[in-house]
Amino acid sequence: MLYYLFQYFDSLGFPGAGVFQYITFRASITAIVSLVVSMIYGKKIIRILQKKQIGETIRDLGLEGQYQKKGTPTMGGLIIIISILVPTILFAQLHNIYIILMLITTLWLGTIGFIDDYIKVFRKNKKGLKGKFKILGQVGLGLIVGLTVYFSNDIVIRENPRFVNTLTPELIEKETQKNIKSTKTTIPFFKDNEFDYAYLVSFLGKYAQPVAWGVFILLIIFIITAVSNGANMTDGLDGLATGTSAIIGSTLGVFAYLSGNLKYADYLNIMYIPFSSELVIFASAFIGATVGFLWYNSFPAQVFMGDTGSLTLGGIIAVFAILVRKELLIPIFCGIFLVESLSVILQVGFFKYTKKRFGTGKRIFLMAPLHHHYQKKGFPEPKIVTRFLIVGVLLAIVSIVTLKIR
Repeated sequence: MLYYLFQYFDSLGFPGAGVFQYITFRASITAIVSLVVSMIYGKKIIRILQKKQIGETIRDLGLEGQYQKKGTPTMGGLIIIISILVPTILFAQLHNIYIILMLITTLWLGTIGFIDDYIKVFRKNKKGLKGKFKILGQVGLGLIVGLTVYFSNDIVIRENPRFVNTLTPELIEKETQKNIKSTKTTIPFFKDNEFDYAYLVSFLGKYAQPVAWGVFILLIIFIITAVSNGANMTDGLDGLATGTSAIIGSTLGVFAYLSGNLKYADYLNIMYIPFSSELVIFASAFIGATVGFLWYNSFPAQVFMGDTGSLTLGGIIAVFAILVRKELLIPIFCGIFLVESLSVILQVGFFKYTKKRFGTGKRIFLMAPLHHHYQKKGFPEPKIVTRFLIVGVLLAIVSIVTLKIR
C-alpha cells in the first residue's frame, strides 16, 4: 500500500519518494517493520493466549525438561503470520503474481494449522485435525500454485539472459519476447544447470511438453506436502524450527534477488525470472517475522508456534523455492527438515518391518524425530538446537555456492 502511495508522490515530484522503487530499500524497511511487529505485538498475543489458557499439553516421553514446558502458550504461529502479512501488504507490489501466491500460501496453510491447533487446545483432542484433511488442504494449495504457474502470463523465465547497459525501447521489446513459459528448473552442480521436466516424458514426442506440466504440478503438490510436514516435525525444541526457517528464508531471499535481477542472472549464467525480484520483499518479512518470534521462542520458550506456525513456515518455503525454480535444491538448504522427516520414516518403517519379521519391533534411533534422539542421549536442548542451526547455516552456504560451482 505504501509502495503505491510513494509511487504517486514520486509522480508529483516529491523529493525522496522515488526511493521506494528500490528493492533493497523496501526489503530493509520490511525486515525492520516485521521484526518490530513480531516483538511488540508478539508480547500482547502471548498475554492473550495466557489469559485464554491456551497452553501446551505434555505427553510423558521421558525427556529432560519436558514438564517445564507444560502450560506454555501455543498457537504462537499467529505472531509469525501477522508479522509477515502486515509489512508485505505495506511495502510490496500487491499486483505482483508472486506476492499474491505467497500471501495465499500464508493464509491458506495458516488457516489449516490454526484449525488443527484449535481442535487440540479447545476441543481437547490431542490428535488435532485428521491427517487426511491436512493432506487435502496441502494438495489444494499445490493445485492453486501449479495451475497459476501454468496459466499466468506473468510467470515466465528467460534462458541465457543478456544484460545490456543501454535499454532502448526496441531492445526492451526484443528482450521481452525471449520470455517463455517453461517447465525448466535449476539443477545443482551441473554447468548447463537447467533441467526440463519434459525430459522425463520425452518418449511421448509432441505430447511431452503438455504432460510435463502435469508432472510439474504433481511435483509441486508433493513438495508442498513434504516440506510443510518436515517443518512440523522439526518443531520440537525451543527455537529449532524458527531458527532453521530464518536461515532458509535468507537463502531463498538471495536466490530471489539474483534470479530476478537481469544483470546478476547474466553474470552467474542462471535462469532469469522476470518480476520475481519482488519476492525479496516477502523474504525480508519472513526473516523479520521468524527472528522476532525467536525472541520469545528461544530456550526457555515463552510461546510455541504450534501447527499454525510450523505448517505455514514449511509451506511458504516450499512455494517460494518452486517460484524461483530452486525446488531441486530443497534437499540441501532444507536438509534439517529432510533429516528430521527421514528419521521418522525410517524409525516407523524399521519398527513395523522387524515386528512383522521377528515378532518384536526394533528401533534405529532412541526416539524420533532426530532431535529427540539426541535428547535421549543426554544432550542439553540448547546445545542440540545450536548445533542443528550451525549445520543449517553450512547447508545454506553450500546451496548458494551451487550457483557458481558446476
